[in-house]
Amino acid sequence: MNHSKPDLLLRAMAVLAVAFGLLTIVSGGLTLFGGDAARRSAGAYVPFVLWFNFAAGFAYVIAGAGLWLQRLWAARLAAGIAAATVLVFAAFGVRVMTGGAYEMRTVAAMTLRSLVWLAIAWLASRRIRPRN
Repeated sequence: MNHSKPDLLLRAMAVLAVAFGLLTIVSGGLTLFGGDAARRSAGAYVPFVLWFNFAAGFAYVIAGAGLWLQRLWAARLAAGIAAATVLVFAAFGVRVMTGGAYEMRTVAAMTLRSLVWLAIAWLASRRIRPRN
């Protein structure tokens, strides 16, 4: 058990990660499983981006819990989430450049997700150290 003083910035990032994850699961789940009306209201969504984000939402929650507990595996998971998000964003960019339909809100959302997870991963890598 870690008896060190809680890192308040890390705790704030943990809360952000969990909240972001829950919102991602709900919004993605509504589009994926909410029927035709939900899919129509989503517009020209990109299925692989939607499925990735929905699945990643669960990883966000797990990472947030680990960050709260200041676990090294959570810093590594955050780095993995950041890397995977950037890769999916790049694949999305290829789709856009080859003429695929998309929504501008997807560009904004993927930019936000990438920046948030890069920041969380960076912070976690600086604040969480291996235990002896």
